[in-house]
Amino acid sequence: MAGRIQNTIRKFLDSESAGGLLLMGSAVLALIVANSPLAGGYFHALHVYLGPLSVAHWINDALMALFFLMVGLEIKREMVDGHLSSWPRRILPGVAAAAGMAVPALVYLFFTAGTGAAHGWAIPSATDIAFALGVISLLGSRVPTSLKVFLAALAIIDDLGAVVVIGLFYTTGLSPVDLAVAGGIFAVLVILNRAGVCRLWPYLILGAVLWFFVWRSGIHATIAGVLLALTVPLKRTPATPEARGSESPLHRLEHALMVPVSFFIIPVFGFANAGVSFAGVGADALLAPVTMGVAAGLALGKVVGIFGAVAILVRLDWADLPAGASWMQMFGTALLCGIGFTMSLFISLLAFADPLLQDEAKIGILLGSLISGLAGYAVLRFARREAPRRMQTAR
Repeated sequence: MAGRIQNTIRKFLDSESAGGLLLMGSAVLALIVANSPLAGGYFHALHVYLGPLSVAHWINDALMALFFLMVGLEIKREMVDGHLSSWPRRILPGVAAAAGMAVPALVYLFFTAGTGAAHGWAIPSATDIAFALGVISLLGSRVPTSLKVFLAALAIIDDLGAVVVIGLFYTTGLSPVDLAVAGGIFAVLVILNRAGVCRLWPYLILGAVLWFFVWRSGIHATIAGVLLALTVPLKRTPATPEARGSESPLHRLEHALMVPVSFFIIPVFGFANAGVSFAGVGADALLAPVTMGVAAGLALGKVVGIFGAVAILVRLDWADLPAGASWMQMFGTALLCGIGFTMSLFISLLAFADPLLQDEAKIGILLGSLISGLAGYAVLRFARREAPRRMQTAR
């Protein structure tokens, strides 16, 4: 089983890393276009309506539902039959992820207290797994695989937390009828799972209908992707080679989604949402409470929460550092967790209707992510590989 899990993790890391590098390019391109003579056409195109939704909404509500579907599949696979399948394996990344969401939120609230922008508290709480793994991939063998797996596991749990936050705190104007229909469709999907139906097409067809009614219900439509993922069958295959494990419907769907999500959907989302015009942007925008709160939450709150949680767990002898990782490498990895791009941008769009606040949040996301990425890369680039596994032996 260990070999199969490592193969799955390796494929996942390779895809996410390459997708992260492409995401970086799309974000840079969006900033260039938004501050060029093409800016007018860029912003106009995003607001052109195609049927019932604008281009921006098709990207953020429909395409991103597939991203959340893949996130849900990853979470289920890791929880049921992967690196997070037992509680001892969940403790270190789980507690670190929780602290890495709570502390940035508190930092954000500190900067925005009394401003009326507190609703954006969750913006700096999410780690962008593609971006973070894209940066760490540039370091090659300087970073032990165990630390990359820790980062992936933490970001997956982080994504689960972000999904819960979106569902609980960024949902308004619920339609009881549409919600009831969506609940009924989800129940049918669960029945199909329990009945042992392994063909993917019934799940995908019902999943599309589920998306429509979730979208109409008032809950953000991307949640439908996670709900669908929870019902896709996964066969536990201990001590089974990867090739046979891929017979599982969940594995087949995840593998089918990995390339289009990593190399098309996420870059398109980044290009559509990272474009911020800096025309007329002065110190006021850079020092605005939302900008400062998001940037500080990512660059400071993330590293304090994650590294602090890991240090406490290891100090209490409740967990070990990832094999072969040093404390400095763990610190660098915690810094990389401050790269909060895709989920942070997504939550900022849900948190604020005011375009000015959205732009301030985007600037904060870009600043915080840039600082975190550069600092994390620098620390990991020069950190020593050899180190004790427990804090006690370092004294």
